[in-house]
Amino acid sequence: MTAGLQGSLMVDVAGTWLTAEDRQLLRQPEVGGLIIFARNIEHPRQVRELSAAIRAIRPDLLLAVDQEGGRVQRLRQGFVRLPAMRAIADNANAEYLAEQCGWIMATEVLAVGLDLSFAPVLDLDYQRSAVVGTRSFEGDAERAALLAGAFIRGMNSAGMAATGKHFPGHGWAEADSHVAIPNDERSLDEIRANDLVPFARLSKHLAAVMPAHVIYPQVDSQPAGFSRRWLQDILRGELQFDGVIFSDDLSMAGAHVVGDAASRIEAALSAGCDMGLVCNDRAAAELALSAAQRMKVKPSARIARMRGQAFASTDYRQDPRWLTAIGALKEAQLID
Repeated sequence: MTAGLQGSLMVDVAGTWLTAEDRQLLRQPEVGGLIIFARNIEHPRQVRELSAAIRAIRPDLLLAVDQEGGRVQRLRQGFVRLPAMRAIADNANAEYLAEQCGWIMATEVLAVGLDLSFAPVLDLDYQRSAVVGTRSFEGDAERAALLAGAFIRGMNSAGMAATGKHFPGHGWAEADSHVAIPNDERSLDEIRANDLVPFARLSKHLAAVMPAHVIYPQVDSQPAGFSRRWLQDILRGELQFDGVIFSDDLSMAGAHVVGDAASRIEAALSAGCDMGLVCNDRAAAELALSAAQRMKVKPSARIARMRGQAFASTDYRQDPRWLTAIGALKEAQLID
């Protein structure tokens, strides 16, 4: 594989250390990233050791986690328990608090050897979607964009690139795409006037976008992550977005509409995703790997931009900015 270019698959592993089978999978050049989940995590030192073991095999791999705050926080023991983003919006200094929250999250994730957290959530809170809910900053599109922008500034100042999700907005569809195939019946004009606003406002500040496993039948019959209309015409064309497009997990029920794991990775990459996530199903990951090998997909140079600037020291809790940020969140009663 050409230096600086990344494979098009992001996979996972089962435990807190690598098996021989994991090592073999990670050596495949089509694998460009690895995401860790709660089952892979014991405490900060163990995560650092796991990251180092992965880097020893593939120094170029992109290492990711979902560390949004609230109920979506994989790193827990030994890490700050971040608030749900919706809790930030109710404070008078919400923009400042969102920036501090983004900085704390990114600092802790980078310190254990990971490159990025898939954050922030740009979905709007219509109080319809149980899977979005308090993960959203706001129901108001402009205010959601303002607060998410502040969170991104915090992430960036810690050395982490931001990923906006779930394009073009998962907040209206009621079904949970982890277990069902959600539909959003609204017109493109209505989505454009509301849900697309944070993505449009922040398109130059986002290094990556993750599309939703939601079908918007008035726009396309395919879920957004498999739709050239959404990814090429609207995201790349209309919003002028030039960052990475990560698929959401292709093992989720919302992705099954296009067939087996091989069909899903083919559809996602053909629609315009730079990297497809295949998680929690090793057989599906191997099917997707075989498909990626057959496709001979040209690796994306964009993905290398997502590499984090990890702290050389894990002693970040002595940093004056850390003390200030933690103090601000405690004063707002957002953390204990």
